[in-house]
Amino acid sequence: MKDVPKAYNPHDVEEQIYRSWERSGVFTPKAVKGKKPFTIIMPPPNANDPLHIGHAMFVTVEDIMIRYHRMKGEPTLWLPGADHAGIETQVVFERRLNKEGKSRFDYDRDTFYKMLWDYSTGNKKVMEDQLRRLGASCDWTREKFTLDPDIVREVYRTFEQLYNDGLVYKGTKLVNWDPKQQTVLSDLELEHEEREDTLYYLDYGSVTVATVRPETIFADVAVAINPKDKRAKSLEGKSATIPLVKRVIPILADVAVDPEFGTGALKITPGHDSRDNEIGERHNLPAHSVIGFDGRMLPSELVPAQYHGLKVAEARERIVEDLKKEGRLVKAEPYKHQVAVAERSRAVIEPLLSEQWFIAMKPLAKPAIDAVRGGKIRIVPKRFEKTYFHWMENIKDWPISRQIVWGIRLPVYYCRGQLTDDCRQQGGMFISVDPPKRCPKCASAEITQDDNTFDTWFSSGQWPFLTLGYPDGPDYRYFYPTSVMETAYEILFFWVARMIMLGLYRTGKIPFHTVYLHGLIRDAKGQKMSKSKNNVIDPIDRINEFGADAVRLGLVIGNAPGNDLNLDPTRFIGNRNFLNKVWNASRFVLLNLNGFEPTATPHLPAGDRADLKRLATHVTTVTRHIDHFRFGQAAETLFNFFWHTFADKVIEKNKDRIYKPTSQKDKQAAQHVLFAYLETQLKLLHPFIPFITEEIWQKLPGQKQQLIISPWPKIG
Repeated sequence: MKDVPKAYNPHDVEEQIYRSWERSGVFTPKAVKGKKPFTIIMPPPNANDPLHIGHAMFVTVEDIMIRYHRMKGEPTLWLPGADHAGIETQVVFERRLNKEGKSRFDYDRDTFYKMLWDYSTGNKKVMEDQLRRLGASCDWTREKFTLDPDIVREVYRTFEQLYNDGLVYKGTKLVNWDPKQQTVLSDLELEHEEREDTLYYLDYGSVTVATVRPETIFADVAVAINPKDKRAKSLEGKSATIPLVKRVIPILADVAVDPEFGTGALKITPGHDSRDNEIGERHNLPAHSVIGFDGRMLPSELVPAQYHGLKVAEARERIVEDLKKEGRLVKAEPYKHQVAVAERSRAVIEPLLSEQWFIAMKPLAKPAIDAVRGGKIRIVPKRFEKTYFHWMENIKDWPISRQIVWGIRLPVYYCRGQLTDDCRQQGGMFISVDPPKRCPKCASAEITQDDNTFDTWFSSGQWPFLTLGYPDGPDYRYFYPTSVMETAYEILFFWVARMIMLGLYRTGKIPFHTVYLHGLIRDAKGQKMSKSKNNVIDPIDRINEFGADAVRLGLVIGNAPGNDLNLDPTRFIGNRNFLNKVWNASRFVLLNLNGFEPTATPHLPAGDRADLKRLATHVTTVTRHIDHFRFGQAAETLFNFFWHTFADKVIEKNKDRIYKPTSQKDKQAAQHVLFAYLETQLKLLHPFIPFITEEIWQKLPGQKQQLIISPWPKIG
C-alpha cells in the first residue's frame, strides 16, 4: 500500500499534479473520425492585469464541463487565449504612466505601441500561470492571442467582406465621445451615474425651456413640445429666439418630448444630444457642433468670441452669468439625473458629431435572432433570451473605429499622390489585407494608413472561428461549431450576440450550440466588488490560503446559472473542511485494503447490493445535473452524499466488518463496497476538485492511468 499522509496539504501536490497532466498531453485532443467532439473556446482574459475572482468563476465552470466530457471519452478541446483588450489596456497602462508624470503624448505611435506590447505580453504570462494554479485543463499547444498575425489577417478579411457587401461605411454621426481618452465609445461602453446638477429655465421669447446644458444653446436648431401638450396648437409653427445670439428657430411638435420635464418645451440640439438627434432626423433639422473633441468651446461663428476655447464647465458658468444679465434666466433649481460616463476612464461622455467607421447591424441581427428563436442556439438560463431579443430587435449601427494606439489598426489606406479618375471615384481610399506599397488603382507611392484601431469587440466577436484556423484549418473543420460558450451575463450583448452575428455572417454556421451565462460575484453583503470599497477577493490569495480545490468548490456549490453570487470568504473554510473529510475517509479505505483484489467480485449480501444500488442512483443524479448545466446542484449532491452517506453511514457500517469480520468473505465484501464507493466518487468529484481526487486516485491499488482520463461511471 502506498504511503498515505495523515493530512492533506494542497501546496505539496497541486503544482506537481498539474505539471504531470500537462506533460502527459491529456489536454491536447486529437480528431477522431466519426466521433463528435466537445469544444469550448475560453473567453480570453484581458492581458492587462492579473486574474480576478470573476475569472476564477468562468475557469471553474468551464473546467468542470471539460473534465466531464473528457472522462466521457469525447475528443475534448478547451482552447485558451488572451485579449489585447484595446482601450481597457491602454487606460490601465496610461494610469501607470500618469503616476510617473508622463502620458501617451510623450511618445510617438510606434514607441507607445511597443511599450503596450511589452506590458501586455508580460501580464499575459502571469495570467497563464494563474490559470494553471486554478487547474484549467486547457490545451496550451493551441493558445491564441487576439494580436496573433493569423488572427489579425482574418479580422481584416471580415472587415473587407463587410465593406464589399455594403455593411461597413464611413460617416459623420453623433457619437459618445470620451474627452479624457479622446476616443469614440459604443453605447455598451457607458455607465450611468446619478448626479445632482442645476436645471436652468431660459426665456426663448415665445416659450420658456429648461436645460442642464446652457452651454449648448448656440447649437440649438428648434424648440419642441409634445403634440398632446395643450399649447401645441398655439405654438407649433411659431418661432423662438435663442438668448445671447438672438437667432430665430422654429417651434415644432414631437412625441419624444416628455411633457413632465421642465416646462414641457425642449430645446433641440441634434449635435450634442442623442434624443435631440433622433428628433432632428425626423424633422430634417441640421446638426451643429459648438464643443470640440478636447472638451472646449469651438471657435465657431455660432459661438460668441468671448466663449471660444473655454472648457465646458467654465463656459457654462459664464453663459449663465450672461443670461442673468440679459434677463433671460427665469430660474434655476437643483436637478438629479442620470449622467453617462465612460466605463473605464470615468469621464463624463460628450455627445459629439464625428466621422467614424460603422457597421450596419440590422442585416446581421436578423439571422442571429432566428438562430436563437429557432432553437439552433439555446441560452442557459432561458430567461436571458428575452433580453437578447430586446437588444437585437432594437440594435443600432456599431461604431467600430477607436482613436487609440493599442489594437488592430484599420486596413484602410488613403492615396496622397496624383490620383487617377478610377481612384478618385473611390474617394482616394482602398482596403488591403496585406500592407501595400502603393495604391492598386493609381500606383501612387504616397499612401497613408488610417490612424484608427478596431473596437476590441470586433476582433473578439470573431473569436470562435478565428482561433480554430478558419477557413481551411483542420481544427476548424472538426471542432466548429463549438459546443458551449460560457461567460458572464453582463456581456451577453457586448460579446455573445456579436459572436453569433459575425460567426453566422463569416462562416454561415452558428459559432456554438449553447450559451451558458454565469452571474456576477459580489461581496458577502451583495455589493459589487471594487478596489475603492476594499472588498475585492483575489483568487490566487485564496488558493495560497486554502488550495485550488476549496476555491473552485466555493465558487460553484449552491450557485445557479445566471444568478449573482454573494461570496463570503468563510465558504472557502467550509470547503477546505470538506476536502479534509474527503482525504480522511479515503485514507481510511486505502489503509484497509490489505489483501484486496480490485478485479475480483466477491459474493455480496443484500445490504451491500442495496448500498451499491444507492451509489448507482447517485451517479445518475450527478450526471443528469451536469448534463443540464446544474453545476451548483451537482456539487451540493456530491458534497452531501460523500459526507453524509459515504462517510457517516457506509464507512461506519463497514468498520466492524473490516476490524472484526465474521469471515474472510465478509471482509472482502466490505472492502469491495468501500472501494467501489471511493473509486466512483473520486471520478464524480474530479471535475469539481481535480487536485485532491487525482492525488488519492494515484494511491488506489492497481491504478495505472491518471484519473483525468479515466472513464466516467456508467449510469444505472
